[in-house]
Amino acid sequence: MKRPLLKTPPLGDTAQAAGRTLHSYHLGLLPILNRLLTRLRLEPILRDYLPPEDRRSRISPAQGLMVLLKNLLLSREPLYGVPQWAARCDPAALGLAPQQIAALNDDRIGRCLDQLFRSDCGSLALAVATQAIAEFDVKLDELHNDSTTVTFSGAYLDAARETKRRGQTRLAITWGHNKDHRPDLKQLLFILTVAKDGGVPVYFQAKSGNVVDDRTHRSTWDLLCKLTGRLDFLYVADCKLANTENMAYVHGHGGRFLTVLPRTRSEDRTFREALAGGRVRWRWVHDKYDEEGKLADQFRVSEPAATSVEGYRLEWYHSTRKAELDALARARQLERTLKDLAELQQKLTSPRTRYRWRAKVTEAVEAILQAHGTMDWIELEIEEHEQEIFRQERRGRPNDRTRYRRQVKSRFELKYALNHATLASAAVSDGVFPLITNDRQLSEEALLLAYKGQPVIEKRFEQLKTEFEVAPVFLKEASRIQALLCLYFFVLLVQALLERELRRAMARHQIASLPLYPEGRACRRPTTPQLIELFENVQRHCLVVGNKPPVVMTTKLSKLQRRIVKLLGMRMVYDN
Repeated sequence: MKRPLLKTPPLGDTAQAAGRTLHSYHLGLLPILNRLLTRLRLEPILRDYLPPEDRRSRISPAQGLMVLLKNLLLSREPLYGVPQWAARCDPAALGLAPQQIAALNDDRIGRCLDQLFRSDCGSLALAVATQAIAEFDVKLDELHNDSTTVTFSGAYLDAARETKRRGQTRLAITWGHNKDHRPDLKQLLFILTVAKDGGVPVYFQAKSGNVVDDRTHRSTWDLLCKLTGRLDFLYVADCKLANTENMAYVHGHGGRFLTVLPRTRSEDRTFREALAGGRVRWRWVHDKYDEEGKLADQFRVSEPAATSVEGYRLEWYHSTRKAELDALARARQLERTLKDLAELQQKLTSPRTRYRWRAKVTEAVEAILQAHGTMDWIELEIEEHEQEIFRQERRGRPNDRTRYRRQVKSRFELKYALNHATLASAAVSDGVFPLITNDRQLSEEALLLAYKGQPVIEKRFEQLKTEFEVAPVFLKEASRIQALLCLYFFVLLVQALLERELRRAMARHQIASLPLYPEGRACRRPTTPQLIELFENVQRHCLVVGNKPPVVMTTKLSKLQRRIVKLLGMRMVYDN
C-alpha cells in the first residue's frame, strides 16, 4: 500500500499525512532585512526608549513595532491586515515565537503605537540615525532638507488643536498649504533631512498641518548639529530657508547654507531687468550627460557674481533644459488661459447668462488670469453692449391690440490678445535661477551640483507616498498617526541603506548592472521593490516525522539571488 502524498500546504499553513507534518512559511527578503535591522540595533534601541514592558503582555511593544515595520517594508497591509500577513511568514524571521503569532491583532499593534508615541519619537529617531551613521559610515558633509504634507480624509474633530497627551505634544491635523494640491483636506507636515551620501535619511520631524515651512529650519539645523557633532556641513534647502532670519541664524552660528532665492526678492527683479536689457554676461560652468552618454543639459553662470542685500554670495545660473521646460510651461499656461476665456465668452453670449454686471465679469476674468499666472501676458478689454428686448405687458396670445414693453439689458464681450512685449521679456528669463549661500570657498560648479542633489529628497517623498502608501491612514487617534510616521522614517532609512549597500558593492566589484528588469534586462540602480519581487518566491518549510527532530528546508536560491546575497555580504542568511 502506497503512503499518502504530503502536498505542500499554503504558506503559513500545515499539512499532515501518515505521521508527518509539514509547516510552510513565506520568507522572501526578511533575512536580508533582519541583518540590516540588527546592524541598526533598532529593536534594542526601541526597548531602551519605550516605557517599561508589562510582563503579562504576550508581545512586547518593541516586537510588535518591529513586525509592523517589516510589514510596511514588504507588504504595506493596513493595520487590520498585519496579523494575517504575519501568519503567512516564518515566525523566527519576524522575531516571534509561533504561539505569539496567534496573539497578534490590530488592537495590540495599536497599543504598541501608543507606547511609541509616549517615548518621544524625535529623540528615538535621533538615536537610530546616530547608530546608522556610525555603523554604515554615512558621510555628513552635505545634508538636504525639505518637507511634504501627509493628507488625511475625515473630520479628526478632536485633533483640531495641539494638545498634551501622555507627556508628549499631540499635533493638530488641520488645514494648511497642501503640497498635494488638496486644500480641501486636512494634513500633517512631514519634514525630512537626507545625506547626499546615498540619500540616506538622517532625521525627520512631524509638525501640525498649519505650520509654515520657514519656521522649522532653525530647529532642524540645531538638531542636525547635535546629530553630526559639527557645524561645517552644507545645509541645502528650498527657498523657505532664504529669509533674513533663517540665513542669519545659520551664518551667525558658524554654519553653511545653500538655497534658491525666491522670486519675491528685489535682487531677482533687478537681475531680470538687467537680463532684459542685455547687460548680463554668461560663462559655461557644467555639462550634464544622461546614462547613455548623451548631452542632457548645459549650465552657465553669470559674471561677475552678485551679492544679496544681507551680503551673502549670490550666483545666477542658466540651464538649457530648464529654458525648454519654462517655455513649454508658459505655452501650457497660455493655452489653458485662452481656453477658459473662450468658455467664459460662450457663457456671456448665452441667452440665460448669469453675468449681467460688469463687476461680476471682471471678477471672473481676473480669477482665470490669476489661476494660470498669465495676468501680464494677455491684454484684455471688456466691451459692454445694450440689447433691446420687447415683452408683452400682459399674458396671452398676441394680437393686433397687444401692447409691448421695451427693456434694455447689458451684454458683455471679451476682447483679448497676447501681449507679445511682456511675453518676449519673460522668455529672456527662461532657464534662469539664483542660488544664495554664505560659502565663499566652493566653486560655481560645486554649488550647482550641491543644489542639483536636492531631488534625492523628492525621491524619498515619492517613495513615501507611492511605494509605501503613507496615506490613507486607517487610524482615528492622531497620536498613533504620529507614531506611525516615525515608523515610516525607519522604513525609508532601511530602504535607503539596503540600496546604498548593494550599489556600493556593485561599484567595488565593477558591476555596471544586474538583470533585475523583466526579461532579464539590465538595471544599473537596483531598488528595494525590485529586490522584494526577486525574493518573493523564497519559502521555508519545516517537516516533522514522528518524534524525530524537525527538518528545515529553504527554497534553493537562483543564481541571481545568490549573487545579490553575496554582494551584500550575507552569504549565510538563507541557510537552514
